[in-house]
Amino acid sequence: MSARGLWITIEGGDGSGKTTQSALLMEWLQTLGRTIVHTREPGGSEVGELIRNIVLHHRGHIAPRAEALLYAADRAHHVATVVRPALERGDIVLQDRYLDSSVAYQGAGRVLDAGEVRDLSLWAAEGALPDVTVLLDIDPVIARQRLDAADKPFDRLEAEKLEFHTRVRDAYLALAAAEPERFIVVDAQQSVDKIADQIRTRVQRAINAE
Repeated sequence: MSARGLWITIEGGDGSGKTTQSALLMEWLQTLGRTIVHTREPGGSEVGELIRNIVLHHRGHIAPRAEALLYAADRAHHVATVVRPALERGDIVLQDRYLDSSVAYQGAGRVLDAGEVRDLSLWAAEGALPDVTVLLDIDPVIARQRLDAADKPFDRLEAEKLEFHTRVRDAYLALAAAEPERFIVVDAQQSVDKIADQIRTRVQRAINAE
């Protein structure tokens, strides 16, 4: 994407600590004097919130291909109306989940063709890829223990079986191995502060390279 800003995405399985680390990274980025756009997929726009409610909270069955298409539709609108304009203004976009989530969850998790899911998202987003992707890696067993301890209702994806989340994790690690220049893989079972330090170090390097 031709733009003057910086685009950072946070990825990882459910229970990996994305919300916590996004908030800490947001606080640190704000000290740099830059404008930060903190957003998410699905749900980073008015249209996206409608799609988010369907894909995460619909109580009935959604066919895997329909689910992948819904995420791609959200992505197309989100990039066009939120991400791209922010980057063109020179802002820093900090985003929870992007196309790597679709490859992991709909591709591997739902056992669709990962290449087709990725190509669909790239088409929807006109080929846009982040500058930095942080992958918070965690054993799905530990992640489920965290979710159970949070004592909150599970959404449709959180409620999937361990085998599903194991496939998701494996897919994430394969994506990171294929694009080491974009990804930083962080052990999400470390302390919150240690994880935040590693993320900040990688992001600072990207900022210095702008």
